[in-house]
Amino acid sequence: MNEQLLSLDDFLPYKLVQTAELVADSLASRYESEFGISRPEWRVIASLGARDGVISRDLAKETRLDKVKVSRILSRLEEKGLVERVVHEGDQRAAIVRLSDAGSTLYQLVVPKVLEWERAMLDGLSDAQYQVLYQALDALQVRSQELA
Repeated sequence: MNEQLLSLDDFLPYKLVQTAELVADSLASRYESEFGISRPEWRVIASLGARDGVISRDLAKETRLDKVKVSRILSRLEEKGLVERVVHEGDQRAAIVRLSDAGSTLYQLVVPKVLEWERAMLDGLSDAQYQVLYQALDALQVRSQELA
């Protein structure tokens, strides 16, 4: 019998998930402790901060969170006064979501800190390593979509 063995440490999906979790947890500890927002909440705030209003189902696609989770996150953020939802004029079942003034202020406070953290993280890479990393990640995303 010819068994194949799998070492998780050498298996690409595992390595990517482990790396993503370590990086995300490291960053999340900053905005969780300083601003009291969770990683999924920041993901939604960051997505909303880049535009002026979005339909919540589009927000679910962009953040890669399921619709139910996005709905719960939006409810929490609305309770905290960080987002506002208004009924979409063309579709009464849909809501346009945007950051409130308080949410925009929070976004403007967090962004410099996460960019500073990103710069510190990338300081461990040479310019060549940075370019190769981003090209490889882009290629893996494209290939994953092709194989899905």
